[in-house]
Amino acid sequence: MTDSAVSDANLMFEFLLGGVEVDQDKNIILLDKEMASMRSGRVFLSKINDNIPRKRDSMVQMVNGLEERRTRPMTQTKFDILILSMVYSAHQAWQQERREEQAAWGRVLLQLANVTVHELRGNYLFSYS
Repeated sequence: MTDSAVSDANLMFEFLLGGVEVDQDKNIILLDKEMASMRSGRVFLSKINDNIPRKRDSMVQMVNGLEERRTRPMTQTKFDILILSMVYSAHQAWQQERREEQAAWGRVLLQLANVTVHELRGNYLFSYS
């Protein structure tokens, strides 16, 4: 992991720790207005709002596509989208009022976690073989 990747991960954690909200259009907004106005905050919001499916069916379709292509390592951008999709799915599961919807988003989250673990193991084994 490069210093830049660690710095990016720390910055993403800081954004999420500052709080996020989903507006009526299902766009993610940062609650910390100062962070949202920073260039890196705008890039983060663009990455999450432009690349993360908002509907559960679309998220399942994305996960299925990721599971089908497990034979080669993911690009950093795809991995970032995978992690942000997990965050979004966890948030959606937490926000749902009906148990069925919570469970459905929870299943999507579990699928994303499985893809993430597979990717991390694959990259780890690939890097040290």
